[in-house]
Amino acid sequence: MINWNNMDTLASYAALKAAEPVKLAAAMTGENGAERVKKYSVPMGCGLDFNFGARPVNDEILTIMADFAKEQQLVEKFAELYNGAVVNTGEKRRVLHHMCRGQLGEAVQADGVDKREFYVGEQQKIAAFANKVHAGEIVNAAGEKFTTVCQIGIGGSDLGPRAIYLALENWAKVTGNLKMKAAFISNVDPDDAAGVLSNLDLAHTLFVLVSKSGTTLETLTNESFVKDALVNAGLNPANHMACVTSETSPLAASPDYLAAFFMDDYIGGRFSSSSGVGGCVLSLAFGPEVFADFLSGAAEADLLAKNEDLLKNPAMLDALIGVYERNVLGYPNTAVLPYSQALSRFPAHLQQLDMESNGKSVNRFGEPVNYVTGPIIFGEPGTNGQHSFYQLLHQGTGIVPLQFVGYRNSQMGSDVVIQGSTSQQKLCANVAAQIVAFACGKDDTDLNKKFEGGRPSSIIIGDKLTPASLGALLAHFENKVMFQGFAWNINSFDQEGVQLGKVLAKKVLAHDTDGALKVYSDLLNI
Repeated sequence: MINWNNMDTLASYAALKAAEPVKLAAAMTGENGAERVKKYSVPMGCGLDFNFGARPVNDEILTIMADFAKEQQLVEKFAELYNGAVVNTGEKRRVLHHMCRGQLGEAVQADGVDKREFYVGEQQKIAAFANKVHAGEIVNAAGEKFTTVCQIGIGGSDLGPRAIYLALENWAKVTGNLKMKAAFISNVDPDDAAGVLSNLDLAHTLFVLVSKSGTTLETLTNESFVKDALVNAGLNPANHMACVTSETSPLAASPDYLAAFFMDDYIGGRFSSSSGVGGCVLSLAFGPEVFADFLSGAAEADLLAKNEDLLKNPAMLDALIGVYERNVLGYPNTAVLPYSQALSRFPAHLQQLDMESNGKSVNRFGEPVNYVTGPIIFGEPGTNGQHSFYQLLHQGTGIVPLQFVGYRNSQMGSDVVIQGSTSQQKLCANVAAQIVAFACGKDDTDLNKKFEGGRPSSIIIGDKLTPASLGALLAHFENKVMFQGFAWNINSFDQEGVQLGKVLAKKVLAHDTDGALKVYSDLLNI
């Protein structure tokens, strides 16, 4: 039997609060630190390792965390999710994005179909479509191949696919897998669409509109912007557009699209990169085989998330360390710091994934919780961030836990030796130095030059950023967010917090305003 209990009712949570905190600076200094780094490392699939040697835990705290995982039934709740239970209590929906990557449990029948078969079928339709585009069987009106794909979407229909494309673009160039360049339009700001379109060869661009409901205001506005540009260029928009939507949306049977690919209400936007939302643009950009590799990496990470042993379940371990830092140590923020330029937009995607999922103040039953929940997520690639906001991270008055990501080798393989080391070696040297500097600090009689240390971090280390390892990385964070939601007893799968602003914006556009809303509308000349 599954029990959905608030975290502050658990004996294991009380034990976590009572445990003696780790003095991280001392624990990470000298041989103690060396042993911690060697000991506290867990494989997370596809050649990646989650190393948490510089996080504020020890064997005692990890044992209590394992008790917490059992008492709060985290693995059992994951099983409920992938076996098709209605875990999205706010919208009364199943949560099935894992099923795009593999069958983790029993078959799930919904809407009269086997959902795994449905998702695989849509992937096959997308693969066939992409192969025809690449082979020149689907062409423009002049009989010429499309060379660029441009996705029109917002939120989860943009952030994840965009981050993944950018992460693999250079890899694809050097491996011969870049089939089509990709571009993205998301913001309703007309400068976004106009700026992107100004850099496209419209005659050879295939647009993919992504809207599950088929009614998203920003996305439909940008679609109209694109259609106008195509018409003005003497092109028929119907020859240049495909869509990803639900079978019940107004877009599903429209003649305005070359093809329509379907998703359903059981896949939330921020969890949709494994579905057609990511699959269409990524299959067109890199080929269906590359997207399949990405899914296989995610599936490998998902299997690890089923493990009841905390030290063999990196997503659950990462999640519980995060809960400890948030609720016991009182750290309100987390920085995601990839030491890979390819992951430049990955922190932005994780902002939505984490903050839209766990930015909740009521539990699964709509009752207020008496503890803090999701942290504020921000980040920037290293080493750029070192010359930006690391000053506050090192010497600011607050402590911010850090999540580094680093790779031993670059994607493109092009490098140069300067002052006795390559650029990649310098990059890796910087991340290693930062972890120790944050943890251990430096004493100095000049307080302006003193580093207190005790700043926790972990690092996900891989050999090279590839489609499979990227899939595993994404799934790790998706599962981490899920486990934290279960730990806090909140619903990570709805997002009512984004609705009020949408409602008021419609009132503004209808000139149905009064009070402060009218004054702001007038100030903005609406």
